[in-house]
Amino acid sequence: MTEHLGFGAMLARLLDHRKLTMQELADRAGLTTVEVRAVLAGETPSEGLLRCLATALGFHAVDLFILAGLEVPDETAPLDTAAARWVPYAVMDAVHLPAAGRRELLKLIRALPQEERHSRFVPKRLPPLTGGPGPAVVRMFQYRNLDWMGLAKTLAVVTPTYLSAATYGVIGAGRKELTPRLVTDFAALLGIDAYELAALTGIVLSEVPRPPSSEAVDGAALLWEVRRLSATQARHLRAGAHHE
Repeated sequence: MTEHLGFGAMLARLLDHRKLTMQELADRAGLTTVEVRAVLAGETPSEGLLRCLATALGFHAVDLFILAGLEVPDETAPLDTAAARWVPYAVMDAVHLPAAGRRELLKLIRALPQEERHSRFVPKRLPPLTGGPGPAVVRMFQYRNLDWMGLAKTLAVVTPTYLSAATYGVIGAGRKELTPRLVTDFAALLGIDAYELAALTGIVLSEVPRPPSSEAVDGAALLWEVRRLSATQARHLRAGAHHE
């Protein structure tokens, strides 16, 4: 089984894929080469350093927190755990809209008022990051407010992958190996380049991945934006979609 790479090794593989030097990354992130070298050598990065790296690399900070095995700050987590009931349906409804309709839906979501956070976001049955890269990838989806069933439903609509919710639970527990096909389809819904997710997970893509469909690209963007909604807002969003 593929081993879980340390964050330093993940970052090194990503830099190698991008043909980016340590100095170039340090310059873009506003860090010193000493700081970047220490992370590459295995030193646990600070919260501030991870945020700088995320900006420089074009990643969501929450994903780097997960890859580094650190606790995700509350302000970067989804607003409302209860919204997970409605999130997959919002994405599934969206991908059946024409491209213009998806763009309008994204504009609507971004325009919704930001409600206050009333409780700490704690994903259910969150496994430790052991047993390969699968747990980290599933955790990324949990922080997009997708539980195992939501992940199964959403991936089945936006990618060719159709697996049971229980299978994603096994992957999340590190008891099932990630495959190149899964990495490619996970990447599409995460909004991450397939080669870059492969580099981060240590999985070798056996074939050149097809570019994600426009529906998958928009679905990933919508999935990210819906994180900021409350359960009530997400429910109303779906109700509105069915009255279009």
